[in-house]
Amino acid sequence: MITEVEPFFSDGCGRCARFATAECSARIWADGLAQLRKLCLAAGLEETLRWGHPCYQHAGRNIALIGAFRGDFRLSFFNAALLADTAKLLEKPGPNSQTASVIRFAAAHEVAAQKAMILAYLREAMQHAETGTMPPKTVLTLELPEELTDALDFDPELAEAFEALTPGRQRSYVIALSSAKKPETRIARIAKYRAPILAGKGAMER
Repeated sequence: MITEVEPFFSDGCGRCARFATAECSARIWADGLAQLRKLCLAAGLEETLRWGHPCYQHAGRNIALIGAFRGDFRLSFFNAALLADTAKLLEKPGPNSQTASVIRFAAAHEVAAQKAMILAYLREAMQHAETGTMPPKTVLTLELPEELTDALDFDPELAEAFEALTPGRQRSYVIALSSAKKPETRIARIAKYRAPILAGKGAMER
């Protein structure tokens, strides 16, 4: 994975075998990514690197992250629940996401067409960073699979560890278990997940 920002715009993030090849998403979307970078810097944001991607900060807080994927390139906002999204540009990054936080682009000219609104969103996020405003905490009501409920009832240690997990980590297990169609598969997964739950990890964490 890259350790400086500049290589991202020429060769990609370095997290896969397509790094520095013609198939690299950062090279495919190079023009659009360069435009997004220019907008972030024009807004007065500080450019840093997070998780192999350009990250833009203000007042000590992450504001936005630039990313490139096979089907599109994106500007992802941190604390997006604070944004008014008056132009309805934000989308959820995935089907299980709670907050719309991403602006997706399928062509470089789309960045230029939305330049004014993108800058407005960035400046709104910067204002929230300056005032220290944080989005309200979302209280999630999880519907636990029956097999998980039974396991928690009969395993106090597991129940205590599961209760101590963050809502997001709890939700990751519910999603992973709910995707299994057969009860025996869910039971097998619970047995596999016991150790990471006790370790305070989410379903996808290593």
